[in-house]
Amino acid sequence: QVHLVESGGGLVQAGGSLNLSCADSGRTFSNYALGWFRQTPGQEREFVASINWSGAIYYYADSVRGRFTISRDNAKNTGYLQMNSLKPEDTATYYCAADPSGASYWYNAWDYWGQGTQVTVSS
Repeated sequence: QVHLVESGGGLVQAGGSLNLSCADSGRTFSNYALGWFRQTPGQEREFVASINWSGAIYYYADSVRGRFTISRDNAKNTGYLQMNSLKPEDTATYYCAADPSGASYWYNAWDYWGQGTQVTVSS
């Protein structure tokens, strides 16, 4: 089974940058779509970005477009979310997701999830 582990979160000032990583312990990472979601207490899990297995197709939420970049390195079984120009509104727990059927806007369509990494942006 796919086992995803996020890392790279932390506390940064507004305008700063973070690069999140999503490492897969399995051998089938390259066959899966990859997504990033975020969640704050009491809120639904929110779509951030997704990328298909080859990296040819990707989507971004309007709130992060132009600031965040999703990428993947299938040879390393790792996905990334480069976050620039961070805002306090970006504060959330960020989750990596994977699915063999392709990307979806809806969080409940994804089969595999990491444990999350906390991102806190101060003003």
